[in-house]
Amino acid sequence: MAIVSSLEFMHVSSMEFQVGDTTGWAVPPANDTDFYNSWASAMRFKIGDTIRFKYKKDSVMEVTDKEYKKCNSTHPNFFSNTGNTMYTLEHSGYYYFVSGAAGHCEKGQRMIVRVLVQDVINDEATSAASPPTLSLPLFQQLCALQFLFFILVSLVYLA
Repeated sequence: MAIVSSLEFMHVSSMEFQVGDTTGWAVPPANDTDFYNSWASAMRFKIGDTIRFKYKKDSVMEVTDKEYKKCNSTHPNFFSNTGNTMYTLEHSGYYYFVSGAAGHCEKGQRMIVRVLVQDVINDEATSAASPPTLSLPLFQQLCALQFLFFILVSLVYLA
């Protein structure tokens, strides 16, 4: 029982991040135009996570890197102006977001989000830590049982 509990921490589920924390999605102060990129670079986004944009009288757009560099919002891949936008990060790599309000991007209301490549080792450890089910092929069930047996023996040996 304790073994399964200690292994459960390895399972990572998707998370929701609020862009800019309590600041939300707004034009940053003139002396902090890199605010959103600093915020995003401090986070560890993975596939399946969602980011929430909260704003008033504004919008959010996902654009290409070229459009991002030019603060060009004429051909967004995604657009929302609801004031409370959820965006799911569906692949690894970079996402580029800009405000759709005139002049806001140029004042620093833009952000690059980097989504990490899925960690294969953690995925294998997670599946091995999960209790075997009939939906898994027999080989995978045996691997999971062998992994749990190894952990149990290690804990007994260390005690």
